Order: sequence, then structure tokens, then C-alpha cells
Amino acid sequence: MCGICGFTGEILDKEQVLKSMTDRLIHRGPNSEGFYFSSEISMGFRRLSIIDVDERSSQPMYNEDKTLVLTFNGEIYNYKELREELVARGHKFCSNTDSEVLVHGFEQWREKLLDKVRGMFAFAIFNTSDNSLFMARDFFGIKPLHYALTNGHLVYASEIKSILQFPKIEKRLNKRALDKYLSFQYSVPPETFFEGIYCLLPGHYSWYRGGKLEITRYFEPKFEPDKALTLDEAVQKIETVFENSVNAHKTSDVEVGCFLSSGVDSSYISSYFARQKAFTVGFGEDEKYNEIGFAKRFAQEMGLNHHSRVISAADFWASIPLVQYMLDQPLADPSCVALFFVSKLASENGVTVVLSGEGADELFGGYNIYHEPLSLCNYQKLPQVLRRMLASLAGMIPTSFKGKNFLIRGAKSLPERFIGNAFIFSQKEKRALLKDPNMATAPQVACEKFYEKSQNYDDVTRMQYLDINLWMVGDILLKADRMSMANSLELRVPFLDKEVFEVAKKIPLNLKVNNKNTKYALRKAALKHLPLFTAEKKKLGFPVPIRVWLRQEKYYNTVKNMFVSPAAKKFFCTDVLIGYLDRHFAGKEDNSRKIWTIYTFLVWYDAYFNN
Repeated sequence: MCGICGFTGEILDKEQVLKSMTDRLIHRGPNSEGFYFSSEISMGFRRLSIIDVDERSSQPMYNEDKTLVLTFNGEIYNYKELREELVARGHKFCSNTDSEVLVHGFEQWREKLLDKVRGMFAFAIFNTSDNSLFMARDFFGIKPLHYALTNGHLVYASEIKSILQFPKIEKRLNKRALDKYLSFQYSVPPETFFEGIYCLLPGHYSWYRGGKLEITRYFEPKFEPDKALTLDEAVQKIETVFENSVNAHKTSDVEVGCFLSSGVDSSYISSYFARQKAFTVGFGEDEKYNEIGFAKRFAQEMGLNHHSRVISAADFWASIPLVQYMLDQPLADPSCVALFFVSKLASENGVTVVLSGEGADELFGGYNIYHEPLSLCNYQKLPQVLRRMLASLAGMIPTSFKGKNFLIRGAKSLPERFIGNAFIFSQKEKRALLKDPNMATAPQVACEKFYEKSQNYDDVTRMQYLDINLWMVGDILLKADRMSMANSLELRVPFLDKEVFEVAKKIPLNLKVNNKNTKYALRKAALKHLPLFTAEKKKLGFPVPIRVWLRQEKYYNTVKNMFVSPAAKKFFCTDVLIGYLDRHFAGKEDNSRKIWTIYTFLVWYDAYFNN
């Protein structure tokens, strides 16, 4: 795994500027660095050695006549097969690395190379013959790539903090991103929290030619449910393709381990890691927040070399500024801190590559919320006018009662009620919270195009499609990449493999979500490899006791000090912030997610704008 960066055109002290940009990525590649300079472009690279670790594999990488220059972040799992095909076509190789396969593959097939590769990647290829720059990002967005156009220059990098080193970039907060963040808990791509800096979306490539940037989508994860598929057939297909994917993702010249929670996804992966290292973290002794005991039991049964760590409250809170800095953008998902610590644990125990379970829920229908369309099905047969009236009456009752949320959500259509796995602040709440209430928009607007594209899907599959394009990119894969790379650790995700998706897209609704469980067919496939107590366990994720800590005086005061800071007063009505905090502290409301969303933004803002 590596970090890449660069910029087009000439500037003063370009060597020092590129060195500064590259240094900001040293955590992504501590082993070596490389540079390419011409009058048209400057390209930088940091390397974390994984495959073919000798000097021949250093980047930038070239084709035979050095007309193509490549910098690449990622792994190509079918590079050996592609290499054989390219050699047969007359290409000359000087290394055994996947990066050289990309440069020769691009020479042979141009954009069509992307249809042939299997892996995770973000790369840039400069053509010295016509001064064009080609950049591409993998199918699901596992590896990041950011860019900006400024004063006639294209600037790009694996991380935003690198782009900010370019002297012609003016660092300005994107208030549109703040508005969306308050509802989604992440910055909705392709925009970022920095004005004028964007992420290249998953499954897209770009050409920069003659000062113009053209972006094209080459891959879209479309579902094609096969209603004739039986459970036995689905299980067999999942089992076959997943074993193939795990074996491909284990390819490495360095030690490979895996993350292990108590859920089916990571447990299924770790079933292929007997006598190898697995890593788990948790909080305190409460089983609601600590999966270590469960993971230890599983590891013992499966013969894993298990390592674990309990994260104290003090360690958690002390890490937040570093975590938010490494993320590049504020992310109000508390599990990113747990992911930081489990990555640190793996790195400290001599592992350079880990496999993890991201993507299984989106592809196979695993989130508990995906059961909601089935739960609401009969109720939504009532006339909408009646359902709206019942929801209005329920909303007038100030106290909670059993079924209140059911009545309110059941009155809404799917696009009205579901914006993804997190829904923090509504437009009305944002108008009361923000110093400038005109900033507040309806979060549903950001989802409209995805609901429009998925009109022919059932409601569960529409939720999956939305999550793959928003939640997975803005939250799940952002934290996976940044938290692992913060510890110079390569994280691989075998569920997010295009061959696995070819199977997942065919799974019909009844084999994804039914009255028995979510992720039904995948669980049945896992059950053939796992103890029953693991395969049938309810999903927890990385549970974090934020709600509990915010009712302790120490952490209440920590947050309160931030809520009355100059930064808080700049963006928010602080009396509203303190109201959320005080009512939570008194046990009157559970405002932990709202409080955490604001707090993490303010910590991030301090890191990037006040330091």
C-alpha cells in the first residue's frame, strides 16, 4: 500500500513543494519514496512494501520506452494472469510487481484495462507523448483519490492533507459539506470539507488534457436479483466465490492477519486464518461494548493466534484529535477510534496486511434497518392519508411509547425516511442549530438521484444501492483506509471484490432479508465454516459507550468546553448545543449521537483551521 500525489504545470520550488506533499503521506508508505519531474507534471510516491519488496518495484514505474509514468496505490489480485497475457503480447517486464502490470496494461488496453483488473486501486498515469494524465479509482472506492483545479493546475493526492501543501491552494471550509455532515455524519461525496477539493468517485476515471478535466463512470454496482435462485444454490455460489476472494486477498510477501469482531463477516474471513494472527479490541467489561470474550472463544475453537486490547475511556478520548486529523474530514462514527486502535494493535504485532469484513452488509443485505420494509409492509397497505394522520397524532405526544417510531416512519415513503445508516439532524433541527439557518437543506435531496436510478428495485435493494454509493464511501471505507494507513497497515476487504459482487447482485430478496434474519444466504454459507454461535449472532459492529461517557462529569465538561469555544460560536447557536448536552447529562434524553457529531466536527476544525 502506498500514497500518491502530484500536480501539473510549473511552480516555484516545485521539488520542495512535491517533497512536502509526499511527506504528508509518509504514514501510507514508510519504506521509501520516489519522484518524477518534467515541465508538465510533478509526481510523488510513498511506498509500503507488500509484493516484490526489492528496489526494482519502486515507483514511479515506467513502460519500456518511458513514455508512460505511473504512481499507484493499491493491490491488483489478478496481476500474475494479466502479466502472462501482456508478456505474450510482447511487453518487457523488469519486476514482478502489480504496478508494472498496470503501466503495461494501460499501454495495451487504455481505459479498457479497468475492465480486466481485479483489486483495489487509485492510480495516475502520465503520458509524455501527449502530456495527458489519466487517473482511476477502484470499483467500490476502497482506495481514495482527491483532486483540485486551481490557477491552471490539477493537484491530486491520496489524502487531502497532501493537497493542502500545494501553495496555490487556499484552505477554505466548505459550508455545504457541514450542512450534509450534520445529517449524514460524514461528508457526502464527491464534495469534501474543503472548498474546491473533491474526491474522484468510486468506479470512475478521469482524463486531464489541455487544461480540462473529463470524468467518466466505468463501473456501477447494479443489482439483478434472480428469483429462481434457491437457497442451496446461493450458498454454494457464495462459498465458492468467497473462498476464491479470500485466497486472492491473502497474496503477499509479508505477514497477513485479520480483524476479528464477534460478527459473522470477520469470523467468516478468519476461518481461513488458522494458526495466523487475529486482532480484536473492546471497551471495559460490559459485553455490549466489548466483544473480546466472544472473539477469544471463537479464536480458540478455530486455532487462531489471537491478540486483543481493552481501550480505556482515557485512551479513547485522548486519541480523538489524532484520529480526526488522520481522517482528513470529520467523521462522527465513533467506531473509527476502535478501528484506529485495532490497526495499531496489528501493526505492533508485526503484521503489515490485514483482511477485514467491510462491504458484506451492503452487498448481502446485513444491516438491521434493512428489515424495516418487511416490518412496515402490512401497515403501509393502509391509505397514506390515514397513516399521515396517525403519525401526526403520535408526534404530538411528547413522551415515547411503544410503537411511536413505527407510526411515524410507517407514514413515510422510503426516500422520505431513509438516507442511509445514520440520520443525525433533520432540516428543522439544523435550522435551529446553525448560526446561519439558511445553510440547512433537506438531507433527502442528496439521495434523490440514487432513488431515481433504483426505482425498479424492491425497497431493501434500493436501501443497499443507496448505502453502496453514499454510506459505504463516505463512512465505512473512509475510516477503513485512513485508520489502517495511519498505522502503516494495509487493509484488504475480500467482500468488496467484483467477482463476489457478481454473485451478490443475483441474490433475491428472500435470501437477503426475511423473517428469520438479515444477510440470510451469507449466514448460511458462513455456517458451514463457523460454530453455530457465531454464524447466527446479531450484528454489533464496533460498539462504543459514548452515551455512558457523556453522562460522566469528566467527559461532560470536556465536551462543554468545546461547545462554548470560539469555533462553536462561529457556526452554531451554543445555547442549543448546551441544551442537547445538559438534557443528555441529566438522563432526560439520549442525545449522544447529536452531541458526538458536533464535538467531532469541532475537534477536526481545530486540527485543520486553528493549528
